[in-house]
Amino acid sequence: MTTFTPKAIVHKRFGSSACYEVEEVHESTQNGCPGLAIMQKGPCLYRCTLQLPEVTVVSGIFKKKKDAEQSAAELALEKLGINPATKSPSLQEAWDALVARVSFLFSDEFLSTLHPLSGHFRAALQRDGDLSGQIPASVIAIFDATLCNMCKSLDPKVESNPFLVIPYVVRAAARLSELISTSEEELWFRRRNPYAPETVESSSIQQLGSTEIFSIEAINVPSSLEKTVERVILNVSSSGYFLDVIAKQLGLSKASDVLISRPMGKASSETRLYFAAPKQYLLDMSSDLLNAKEACNSEGSLNARASYLSGQDIYGDAILASIGYTWRSKDLFYEDVTLQSYHRMVIGKTPGGIYKLSRGAILAAELPLAFTTNAKWKGSFPREMLCTFCRQRRLEPVFSPQSTLEESSMSPKSHKKLKVTDLPVKEAQYANGCVVAAGVKDSVESGGSFRCEVKIVSKFQDFILECSPKDSFKKQSDSIQNVSLKVLLWLNAYFRDPTVPLERLNASADGLNIRFDPQNFIKVFMLCQHIHNVRHNETEEGKSVCSNSMNVSYALPGREFRSLNIEGPDSGVTPSNGSLSSVSYSVSLVTEGEHMKELLESSDDFEFEIASGAVIPHLETVVMQMTVGQSAFFSMDLPHQELILAAADDSARMLPLLSSKTCFLEYTITLLQVTEPLEDRMEQALFSPPLSKQRVEYAVQSIKESCATTLVDFGCGSGSLLDSLLNYPTSLEKIAGVDISQKSLTRAAKILHSKLDASMSAINSAVLYDGSITAFDSRLSGFDIGTCLEVIEHMEEDQASEFGNVVLSLFRPRVLIVSTPNYEYNVILQKSNLSSQEDDPEDKNQAQSCKFRNHDHKFEWTREQFNCWATELATRHNCSVEFSGVGGSGDTEPGFASQIAVFRRGPVRQEDVLPEVSDMEHPYKVIWEWSSNDSSRSAVTN
Repeated sequence: MTTFTPKAIVHKRFGSSACYEVEEVHESTQNGCPGLAIMQKGPCLYRCTLQLPEVTVVSGIFKKKKDAEQSAAELALEKLGINPATKSPSLQEAWDALVARVSFLFSDEFLSTLHPLSGHFRAALQRDGDLSGQIPASVIAIFDATLCNMCKSLDPKVESNPFLVIPYVVRAAARLSELISTSEEELWFRRRNPYAPETVESSSIQQLGSTEIFSIEAINVPSSLEKTVERVILNVSSSGYFLDVIAKQLGLSKASDVLISRPMGKASSETRLYFAAPKQYLLDMSSDLLNAKEACNSEGSLNARASYLSGQDIYGDAILASIGYTWRSKDLFYEDVTLQSYHRMVIGKTPGGIYKLSRGAILAAELPLAFTTNAKWKGSFPREMLCTFCRQRRLEPVFSPQSTLEESSMSPKSHKKLKVTDLPVKEAQYANGCVVAAGVKDSVESGGSFRCEVKIVSKFQDFILECSPKDSFKKQSDSIQNVSLKVLLWLNAYFRDPTVPLERLNASADGLNIRFDPQNFIKVFMLCQHIHNVRHNETEEGKSVCSNSMNVSYALPGREFRSLNIEGPDSGVTPSNGSLSSVSYSVSLVTEGEHMKELLESSDDFEFEIASGAVIPHLETVVMQMTVGQSAFFSMDLPHQELILAAADDSARMLPLLSSKTCFLEYTITLLQVTEPLEDRMEQALFSPPLSKQRVEYAVQSIKESCATTLVDFGCGSGSLLDSLLNYPTSLEKIAGVDISQKSLTRAAKILHSKLDASMSAINSAVLYDGSITAFDSRLSGFDIGTCLEVIEHMEEDQASEFGNVVLSLFRPRVLIVSTPNYEYNVILQKSNLSSQEDDPEDKNQAQSCKFRNHDHKFEWTREQFNCWATELATRHNCSVEFSGVGGSGDTEPGFASQIAVFRRGPVRQEDVLPEVSDMEHPYKVIWEWSSNDSSRSAVTN
């Protein structure tokens, strides 16, 4: 049984004499920059004033208007000495309340109110002949929230199936036979006695003769997946009843045969699905526990698309329309629902789709793989997306942030479960845009770190899934955003392939510290298998239709384009991992052979972080090959049709084109600007030449002194070291690079290819490999010198140790140069007052503890830690090791900015047992190779 809310009690006692006034509250926010005249927009907050005949009260500040109103009602009841904690109504009391509510709906008073349902009553009075005044039972069941809540107290199943309200309304009306005329067979109600003339006149019911016709665009959603979703036009008269028009469109004779779904999208939206009520469902009203599925199955097939959109079981064909009566208005509200908006609703039901829509880049954006900083994250934040995703499926996310401070120093409220519904201000505070339990925010300011768990449950509290990551963050808001993103990424992968076997689904969940209930999970998302049957071969791979453009040779294995061309002079400013790239782009649908080109999507300034996965792989691959000012043109096969139709302004015109097998997408991109990662900007600002260049120069000098003829660069990235080597005379004859980033290797290949062709150096062979530097490949064994500059900190510490062992025991270069950041130097870098987008003005602990230089760094070692690591490796593998560095000075605190270890292999001792190495160990994939004997040779794969 449900209890009455404070507002309901106030309404019951004071009725229309209770006056609520809600005002927006604008609180000042700290922008972290004194004198800055730019207003920072904080969260939208509300305060409510409630005026009663005996008392006036003002609520606290809340994020939702309804919470402010409930708080004001609660305060008023306290002042009046009224105890709101009334007992739950008995079954008889619940029925009596329901009958009283139905009676009120047919009263003179209700007809004149500005209620969505009263609009249906007024329109029904204008229906012709015997239909005049008839109200479909489905309308009363769906448009009166008070009545629905009363029915929930009689049957909790109404929560999941609101159509179960209909039999309760029918029974309540049967008790009012003197007031209401009913037809249980056809399910309509009518008031027996006419309304008073003055009531009809005051209700502004339009007189016949002054009619206006509105043509409203809607969507027909057939129950058969073999049939196409189509646009339809509803011609609605201002003096008629729009449900009569929808019934006719569905092939029904009466509006009472139409069922109506919940609103889709925002709570205030009138976008709903209308469909035919199966006869068996309409007539079988005898049981309190009516099973709607069994009744509907006998009449029609499940409409998977409509059911997926609404979150309800819908059978037979359906009409998607945005039309109806709203609060505080007597006019009919309507707006067009286009094919584009339908397809956007479909893709917006997936986590990746929510992100694409929030960025306005359906054909360019992807859900990023990591949440980095507020400034670098574009589009809706992960927590917001997860809440939207859950709301669409009537699920509830519960966040549980916990401070990692010692239990003895933690507030007893530090680990408080927070539902997405907001807590009252007196119990909660706002921190970084999230609701934080009192005590948790205190921990934020005391320098602790945070973890966060999130659990998702149904409206009936059935367990769906839970994510409990081990990662900790300095700010509570970051822990909430990151756990939200983990769940979104896992769900997004599921939506890409809903038919994935349970074993694989479990394995992917384990990798993200997610556990779920298979039965409840499949029950909630079972319709995804019918809707999201993504054609993976089309979305993940493209056909290789190469042109003669030289740049095509750098297309990635497994990521081939139909064509690719980059134009413009090389400015030398190119993106790197972690940098922000700003591009302008356009995407068009092109019909091959017919020379038809339709613009689908464009942006004059689209910014994303390189290597974060925030854009489609093809786009990032191309941008990584460009320099600022250059333009690129490439084409690729079509992605899933839903994406095309969601992006197109005129989706109906695209359908005939998409039926052709000769269509493809054509992208045009111009690289406008590149903002280097914070680490690079700090180094460039504090060091001349920049620290990155000093590292390269140190390596080049060591290579010269070693008289090496062969070199391998482990973690070569975009080839900065290999490129620099070509500017100096050395004894090198063969160079090689290894990296796991194919995009970086593509950029390196482009640079080296053009430079080697024009170079007079002694180098006669160059090759780039795609592979992990912790894996051994015999083709790189025994090189004279190996380098690994600023790479190991991007691994986990145990992987860094594994790399050292593999290189010194299996690759066995004569000399190995390894550099990594000196964590102790960060205090100088981060006290430099270098302004950056990443700085958080609310982060009061910034001066107390140093951050890593790059968000992708897994660790940063002090000098002692680095020396210990390198010394142990050298001892284990019979090497000597020397320590040096660049940036700063090794003689003064805190040492070099980048610390360097140079390993030199000693002579083989009798007691040394060398591991056996197979010449056939080739796990690396050749991305590009060049030979002075045939400089046209390039980009080959195994």
